[in-house]
Amino acid sequence: MNGQAAAYFIFGLTLVVIFIVIIVFYYSKKRHKKVEEAKYKMLDDED
Repeated sequence: MNGQAAAYFIFGLTLVVIFIVIIVFYYSKKRHKKVEEAKYKMLDDED
């Protein structure tokens, strides 16, 4: 594997890892309540 191929492989692997981190962060148990609260607040009738 030459240098350019290795650079593309590392770049692609970095993008995949970043994507996985974003997905895990968004769907974590800690954020679940906060995300769901906004949804129900929007549907709540204030009248």
